[in-house]
Amino acid sequence: MPLTDTLPAPLNHIHIMGIGGTAMAALAGMLVDAGYTVTGSDGGVVYPPMSDYLTSIGITPEVGYKKENLSTRPDLVVVGNVVRAVYEEAVALLDSDIPYMSFPSLLGAQFLEGIRSIVVAGTHGKTTTTSLGAWMLTAAGRDPGFLIGGLAANFDRTARASGGEHFIIEGDEYDTAFFDKGPKFLHYRPTTAIITSIEFDHADIYRDLAHCQESFRKLVKILPSGGCLVARWDSDAVVEVVAELDPDQGVEIRRYGPGQDWDGRIDSVDTVAGTMTFTVLHKGAELGSFTSTMVGEHNLYNQVAMIAALQFEGLTPAEMAEGLASFKGIKRRQEVIGEIGGVTVLDDFAHHPTAVRVTLNALRLRFGGRRIWAIFEPRSSTSRRAIFQKEYAEAFGASDIVVIAPPYDQTRIATEERMDAGQLVDDLHANGSEAFLWGGAPEGVEDWNASRSAQSIADQVITNVQSEDVVAVLSNGGFGGLHQKLLSALNERFSS
Repeated sequence: MPLTDTLPAPLNHIHIMGIGGTAMAALAGMLVDAGYTVTGSDGGVVYPPMSDYLTSIGITPEVGYKKENLSTRPDLVVVGNVVRAVYEEAVALLDSDIPYMSFPSLLGAQFLEGIRSIVVAGTHGKTTTTSLGAWMLTAAGRDPGFLIGGLAANFDRTARASGGEHFIIEGDEYDTAFFDKGPKFLHYRPTTAIITSIEFDHADIYRDLAHCQESFRKLVKILPSGGCLVARWDSDAVVEVVAELDPDQGVEIRRYGPGQDWDGRIDSVDTVAGTMTFTVLHKGAELGSFTSTMVGEHNLYNQVAMIAALQFEGLTPAEMAEGLASFKGIKRRQEVIGEIGGVTVLDDFAHHPTAVRVTLNALRLRFGGRRIWAIFEPRSSTSRRAIFQKEYAEAFGASDIVVIAPPYDQTRIATEERMDAGQLVDDLHANGSEAFLWGGAPEGVEDWNASRSAQSIADQVITNVQSEDVVAVLSNGGFGGLHQKLLSALNERFSS
């Protein structure tokens, strides 16, 4: 049977290819909760925490994309976007008559029918804004479903089905599957959508900014009559996309950002508690005053956007204030992972130059005059390329010391297209920053790897760090275990 966008009948057994991914494992849990028998496969051994979670719901993934994984003949196969058409299991699937669909398509068909879907899209701020909205709806007693690309501290999972009227989703512009190159968010049936920003990213998929904007134009055009679009209006790229919205489509546009109909003002920051008090303004009048653990101008406007969206969805300022005050933040977003000997170590997912800049600005606001280290690993498809070479040189201004690690595997990138870490350090020096290139393989060492590189960086940081320093580790990957190596080295240094 060919690709389907509707659920086959009967439907009892669902098999997931790529089940070890965070979102795919979360989907598996939702399907088990819904009463289905779920099996899955992944390209390699699935490690904690995903392996632990899958075990807890009774699933032991098959290792390797082998044709034998389909021998039990499931009623439906869900194919993750990590799966390539040439994999043995994918070839066997295409040769069979088993119905198959993508993860976003299944989410829409199984969990979004008749639901008010809130889709948070944009280059930056999606995970934070979605997590916040999911908790605000939960705290207000709305029992929403959610799908988040990270783990919020208020929840023990990254996705769940809705028990009420709402489902809030992190809307990724990345492609859906090998058989569907459209962005994932087109399957999410938005009633309300937020566009936080549009910048060039995902260089492995998009050619340039204009190509990125094409996907967001498609998102805007599927909003229904009576729906709402919350758009960052001081972003030219966003305005250009929204300008093409047909007035006859019947969608309310809520413009937010500095000087817009929905605006915000930071009233104070508690550098000890790490909290921010802010006021939201609607058409110049105060809608309400709020306190949050999320600090910085970019977080101010992430919160303004969600308040604008949830006010449209019927929440009161008092309900939203309760959710904001009790929100505990999310993993890998300015997350304090340890404080040893007066040194604070944080983990953050920032990798795009804009994200690096706003994250460090927020840390400066949050920690005042404390010395801030920024340790950056160019790891994403975009950051390993020279696309933003100059922009990165301007992104670290709020930090006191910058450490650049060697870019993650660049072997598949043409030499002339690669990020030049040495040049970046030179440019940072020219801009007045104290910067270092640490973690490279010593001369003559052949078996250098990510773990040894991280240990080298940790050793040099620990030699130079001082009590009261803030060490921010910025990477969208594991960084060779640098985070724990830093904590271990700090323990050793300050326990002696």
